[in-house]
Amino acid sequence: METIWLEDFLALASELNFSRAAERRHITQPAFSRRIRALESWVGVSLFTRTTHNVAMTAAGTVFHAQAVMLIRDIQRLRQETRAAAGIDAGVLTIAATHALSFTFFPRWIRGNEALFGRGNLNLVSDSMMACEEIMLRGEASLMLCHHHPAMRSQFEAGQFDSVVVGSDSLVLVSAPDAEGKPIWSLDAGRPAPYLGYSEPSGLGRIIAAVWPTELSAGGIEQVFTSHLAATLLTMARSGEGLAWLPMTLAEDSLEAGTLVRVASGDMPIPIEIRLYRHKGRQGATIEAAWAALP
Repeated sequence: METIWLEDFLALASELNFSRAAERRHITQPAFSRRIRALESWVGVSLFTRTTHNVAMTAAGTVFHAQAVMLIRDIQRLRQETRAAAGIDAGVLTIAATHALSFTFFPRWIRGNEALFGRGNLNLVSDSMMACEEIMLRGEASLMLCHHHPAMRSQFEAGQFDSVVVGSDSLVLVSAPDAEGKPIWSLDAGRPAPYLGYSEPSGLGRIIAAVWPTELSAGGIEQVFTSHLAATLLTMARSGEGLAWLPMTLAEDSLEAGTLVRVASGDMPIPIEIRLYRHKGRQGATIEAAWAALP
């Protein structure tokens, strides 16, 4: 059994789609399918059911999933601890952060936080919320920085991670302005407004789906574009392509410059936290020292 098969399994369990999972693993779909079949042959049971239209985990696959997550994490931790014992990568602190926070909150936060900055080599991995969660589950990062709302769903199981609030943010609904400085798109214009939404890997998309269901189902919008990058939605909103929910940390400069304006919404703004996550249980000396020094 090869460890890459476990990573393939976790990708398919997350996507439940062979094409998307193969793309995430950077291999062709036929090669990916062969590796999943090889894993199932090694285990001796089917881990997924396949039909023409969907893929689902079997009961055996669900059991296997819980152990595969822990096994991948333990293997990665063993590698890190062994390399540290040999003086390789000693003092490296890897933080996985979502794209939006990597470009806005993180630089200011880390410069003013001696608990983390200056404790050896700091390695930032910037990706979508879904990818950051998987990086943490595989043990490839020590810490994760992301937006959080109590109503959003998570890939983490209860009790897997500790977290602390390190900042605050809010989601605001915005549009490009017209010549009078009013939003060119609104929710009460008598016709659906074009909506720029977040795709599945986005944590911000999870928050909006959890706390803004009324407008999404009322016919006041028509989704015309999706991306997991808030920066992409920012650019398109400024160009007048539609409405978008953006974190204030990203949108504030455009709002101050007048290239974006707020759109009235009964749920606006949406308050959200910025949280830092770590694995439960004792970590290496660098991580423990950094976590203990957090305010």
